[in-house]
Amino acid sequence: MSREIADHLRYYAELGVTGLSRDAKWRARADAVPEVRLKADATGQSATESLDLIETEIGPACTRCKLCTLGRTQVVFGVGHPKARLMFVGEAPGEEEDERGEPFVGRSGQLLTKIIEAIGLSREQVYIANVIKCRPPNNRNPEPDEVAACEPYLFRQIDVINPTVIVPLGKFAAQCLLKTTDPITKLRGRRFDYRGTTLIPTFHPAYLLRNPSAKREVWDDMKLVRAILQGDA
Repeated sequence: MSREIADHLRYYAELGVTGLSRDAKWRARADAVPEVRLKADATGQSATESLDLIETEIGPACTRCKLCTLGRTQVVFGVGHPKARLMFVGEAPGEEEDERGEPFVGRSGQLLTKIIEAIGLSREQVYIANVIKCRPPNNRNPEPDEVAACEPYLFRQIDVINPTVIVPLGKFAAQCLLKTTDPITKLRGRRFDYRGTTLIPTFHPAYLLRNPSAKREVWDDMKLVRAILQGDA
């Protein structure tokens, strides 16, 4: 256990963390009881919208785009607290995510978990999803028709969760959500109003694995995220 603590402290030092807050008040808000959100169905009747409903609608063997014929193993819907105040959005499942059915479980996911813990939260307190729910072949970028078929479900996830902050991870997720071609180097470090929330793009954990020096910039972004969650920004 002491070795694990030492490893975490070393990682936080790499990020530039100089201390952690012991104030649990803002963390407790992440576990608030979900609100009931209503959506009119095709007949005009109100129906309760929920993550379970959206996942059921997509189904375990979605055929809405060509990825269903290109080797994907399963739909990777999303994971985390259904009323998280912080939501991360990546690009698409990779090989390990496709096998396990959960986003960000490989090396990038392990790094993301450490980043989440660095601001005093756990994976269970946030929500993690991708722009598209199925793995593209050879982990290529999702194509426009694939995004068009899948992003409405991401928008519904966002509306149900109603997070305070959304963090797009990497160029593709940020450009997709913001409908821009600006590079991630221009987008990160800024805050945007988005669907009633604050959106703060940052580098993808996979980029950090290749470019460790960028961890400091990600930590700057996450300090802004933490400040917003604490009501200090």
